[in-house]
Amino acid sequence: MPSSSKTLDQAIAIECKEVIVSWSNWLENQRRFSSNTRTAYLHDLEVFLAFLSKHIGQLIGLNDLENITLTDFRSFITEIQMKGLSKSSTARTISTIRNFFHYLDRELAITNSHVDRIKSPRTNHSLTKALNISDAKKSLEASKTLSKIRWVGARDSALIHLLYGCGLRISEALQMNGDILPFSETIKITGKGSKERLVPVLPSVRDAVENYRAICPFQIKYETPLFYGVRGNRLNPGVVQRMMRSLQAALGLPSTATPHALRHSFGTHLLINGGDLRTIQELLGHSSLSTTQRYTDVDTAHLLEVHQKAHPRAQK
Repeated sequence: MPSSSKTLDQAIAIECKEVIVSWSNWLENQRRFSSNTRTAYLHDLEVFLAFLSKHIGQLIGLNDLENITLTDFRSFITEIQMKGLSKSSTARTISTIRNFFHYLDRELAITNSHVDRIKSPRTNHSLTKALNISDAKKSLEASKTLSKIRWVGARDSALIHLLYGCGLRISEALQMNGDILPFSETIKITGKGSKERLVPVLPSVRDAVENYRAICPFQIKYETPLFYGVRGNRLNPGVVQRMMRSLQAALGLPSTATPHALRHSFGTHLLINGGDLRTIQELLGHSSLSTTQRYTDVDTAHLLEVHQKAHPRAQK
C-alpha cells in the first residue's frame, strides 16, 4: 500500500486497507493526481484513521466508517488544530476525508451522512499580484531589448507573449517541443496532473514565436525543445526568472512582477474586461472553480477603484 506504516497497520482492519489501496489507485488513474498529492492525501487519511482507532478503542473496519458521528469528526478536527496544524492544512485534511468517503459511497455504497457537514476553516488565501494592463504591455515591448543578443531578445519576447497572452505556467511553456509549431488558432497544453486544455492563440503571440523561431541559432525540430538557452539546452526556469527581475529594474515594476504574475495578469485582465469565471477556469486549467474564484477579489478591487473615481459623490 502506498502509504502503509506501522501506525496505520495498527489502526485499521484488512478490508479497510484494501479499500484504501483501491482509492489510491483511483486518485492516480482516474483523477490523475500527482505522486506528491496522493502522498499528501494518504498521509491525511492515515492521521485521521489513527485518531479514530484511538478514539473508539479498536481497529477501524468498514462498518465503523459508516457509523462515525459528526461529534467524532469534530473531535478529530479539534485535535489536529490544537496540535498546531495550519488552517490551509486542516482544510486539505477535511478535503481528503470527504474525497475518501465519497469514494466509499460511490464504489461500495458505504454512506456517512455527516461527512459533508464538517466545516472547513476559513483560510486567508494569498493571491499573486497582477500587473496592470499598462505594465503588462510595457513588459511585452521591453522584453525584446533586454539582451544584447538579438535571438535571445526574440526568445524572451516570445515567452512573455505566451505567459501573458495565453495564461501559461512557466513550466508549460518551457516543456514545449517543436512539434507544437506552427501555432494555429489554438494550442493544446498539458498542465498539472497531465490534464489537457485548448488555449486560443492571439496573432501577436504567433508572430512573436515565429520571429524567435526564424532567428534561433539552434534547430527547432519535432522532438527538440522550443525554447533554448544560450548553450543549446532546454531553457531553464531560473533564466526566465532572472529576465523578469531585469524587467522589474528596467521598468520600475514591483518585486511581485514574476513569470507567474504574467499568467495571473492574463486571468485578471480577462475578468475585468467581462470574461466569465467558467471560461477563465478552462483557459487556466484550474481543476476547481474555487481557485479561479479568487480572481473575483481582484475584480472587486478594480470595481471599487472605478467607483471611487467615477461616482459623483466621490468627487470633491
